[in-house]
Amino acid sequence: MSKPGILLVNLGSPDSPSVPDVRRYLREFLMDGRVLDAPWPIRFFVVHGLILPFRPKQSAEAYHKIWTKEGSPLVVTSKKVQAALQRRVPMPVELAMRYQNPSIREAVDRLRTAGVDGVLLIPLFPHYAMSSFETAVERVKEVIGERAPGMKLRVQPPFYAADDYIGALAASAEPWLKQDFDLLLFSFHGIPERHLRKSDPTQAHCLQVADCCNVASPAHEFCYRHQCFATVNAFVRKANLPANKYAVSFQSRLGRDPWLKPYTDFELPRFAREGVRKLLVICPAFVSDCLETLEEIGMRGRDTFLQAGGKEFALIPCLNEHPLWLAALERMITSNAIAAGTQSPASRSG
Repeated sequence: MSKPGILLVNLGSPDSPSVPDVRRYLREFLMDGRVLDAPWPIRFFVVHGLILPFRPKQSAEAYHKIWTKEGSPLVVTSKKVQAALQRRVPMPVELAMRYQNPSIREAVDRLRTAGVDGVLLIPLFPHYAMSSFETAVERVKEVIGERAPGMKLRVQPPFYAADDYIGALAASAEPWLKQDFDLLLFSFHGIPERHLRKSDPTQAHCLQVADCCNVASPAHEFCYRHQCFATVNAFVRKANLPANKYAVSFQSRLGRDPWLKPYTDFELPRFAREGVRKLLVICPAFVSDCLETLEEIGMRGRDTFLQAGGKEFALIPCLNEHPLWLAALERMITSNAIAAGTQSPASRSG
């Protein structure tokens, strides 16, 4: 391989908080069969008949609350990370969003134009899920096949318990953990329980074996729930947190099917009713602050907790541009000698 390049991929954001742009984003996102995994005719009916007539206006109002002069916080922060990383490494570094802009197609075209013949893809998702990590990897494969078929691809595996990631996460939270607090809540993005079963290569472990996340299995390589708990356990050890000082929940569910529990929006008022007065919340599934952290947790979650009787609420920011996070990304690059035609075990179709 004569010239390697780096491709960072995050989930995405509307181009603006206008209703048409939010509708366009939601259509692309929800019509992805790895996000809403119903057969295409059912997915089309649900998205176009039940969601898009109503949801874009509500989501646009939420995006308006967090939008900055520079644009979407997720995209703006991701671009700053890209620029900082580019200053640290000699090969081209491109950024793309799985949905909307900057697009994967444009990023691959820029790498191809720069003469890159091998790409290290770093999905900016610490944990494996078909609706985030897997869909990003598979879309990059498709685009490379269409736009640059000779380009080799290597994928950085999920880094949910990697020392560098946990170290950066703990360091970013340290100023808040030094203060007096009653409880630290790890709020992860939720996924439907059926996604765990679909991703389980054994088809006999996830949510079928008692205490399945703590029973060794090949399923754990693709199990979002197990990997979330592994992040919590590693963080707790690193930060030396007592068992009674933290809890875990899952946010952002959609539809009526069961999602991973407990639900964050149910836990917040329960904590307040049970005497938690000073609550910290951290969202380790996200490396950059976005709608789900800033608005869902930082605004609506805060109001829910305080209205139920809580006294103090603090959202610990995501890693964003933390220097230890930038160093972790740099080490991912230097430790991943880009091997022609090699892909990580966590890159698969399905």
